[in-house]
Amino acid sequence: MDSVLLLGEAEGYIQSLEKMYTDGIPSYIEKLNMQAILNASANQEEFIKDHFVSLGKIPTLVHAMILTEVWKHKVFPIICKLQDFKPKSTFLLYMVIHHEATIINLLETIMYHKESSEAACDSVLDLLDYCHRKLTLLAGRSVSGQIPTEDRITHDLQRQSDMLEFEISVKALSVLCYITDHIESLSLSVLSRMLCTHNMPCVLVQLVKNCPWNRGTLEKYTEGKWRTVRPEDQLKLSKHDGQVWMALLNLLLKPDCQRKYDFNSFNKTQLLKLRGFLTDVVIDQLPNLLDLRHFLSQLTVTDPAAPKKDLILEQVPEIWNNIVTENSSKWKAIAKYQVTHVFNPSESELREQASRLAQTYNLDVMENLIPDKPKCGDCGRVGAKRCSRCQGEWYCNRECQVKHWPKHKPACKLMAEAIEKLQEELNISS
Repeated sequence: MDSVLLLGEAEGYIQSLEKMYTDGIPSYIEKLNMQAILNASANQEEFIKDHFVSLGKIPTLVHAMILTEVWKHKVFPIICKLQDFKPKSTFLLYMVIHHEATIINLLETIMYHKESSEAACDSVLDLLDYCHRKLTLLAGRSVSGQIPTEDRITHDLQRQSDMLEFEISVKALSVLCYITDHIESLSLSVLSRMLCTHNMPCVLVQLVKNCPWNRGTLEKYTEGKWRTVRPEDQLKLSKHDGQVWMALLNLLLKPDCQRKYDFNSFNKTQLLKLRGFLTDVVIDQLPNLLDLRHFLSQLTVTDPAAPKKDLILEQVPEIWNNIVTENSSKWKAIAKYQVTHVFNPSESELREQASRLAQTYNLDVMENLIPDKPKCGDCGRVGAKRCSRCQGEWYCNRECQVKHWPKHKPACKLMAEAIEKLQEELNISS
């Protein structure tokens, strides 16, 4: 299997990782992400995770992610409104927006392991708050019908940002699930913040009710894309469904969590709504949920003991607040500076950036990052060939390609135009 990085290269990159980027976003973070996925998917030694743990760099990674999140909330909207901002290319802006997605994807891979949660130290509180922000936003948008509904290329930066935000929120669910798996080895402050401050069980109930990764029974968001569901798979749980249920199982049935959580009238009413979703079909797919169904049945007739209010000194997350406090009066100045010095590169700088990206996104390596064989864009079966124009869609046969063409045509046209435009901008067309 092709590799993105050698062990020594990865160690050097991780050692050099800093909380602040003075020379732009380093492309090696994407390489670290790709190598981590390759190792995990092939059941190889996960040396990316090992280096992050041994070098104590997981807190630095969390800080970099939250820094990008703050930038998206505070600086990016100002840049979009500046009338004199007319860049030759917007793809550098997009790379910053995409940086948050790259880091949460990397964290999703390495936080699967217990030692990663422990090595995150105090930053696990910041990571927990980050997950809570993303999941409450996801639940709220699902209720209001604001989940992105178009799976296509768009030149609008704000639209791209919204679509990435959905993908990031789904990744945050994975990270939260892993944190709940390892809750016994984390501090009481993490447990208290998860159950008392954020009331994560009730947030998860909302995700079960509204299921933002499903569009009825016709489409599901899987493997980073909205896909048509075959009739025989309509009752099959997705990965995201399973993660919500496993997080609930951990937070409601683990002894430490039961002692800490307040099963008051409101919380009890919310949790009992889960009974309607714990059908035999669901439990057949996740047998552990039978224990949760029994617990909820008991909850209907009993009132668990109120949690003891122990006097403890709780740690609080600091990263978001520190960044915002330090820069509270500087957002406009930062935006104007970046418009002039960061997002207005010369043609030679654009070519250099494009060259680095081309080296990072090696097509042979990218094929190995696909967890399963590509699926037909029309029927969902295993794909045999790509669309020759955009190279972005797969089909199992000619008949499916012809049938799907009216739906695929707009996206295909936009993809081809985007590639042509980028080539012109970077002067790299042959």
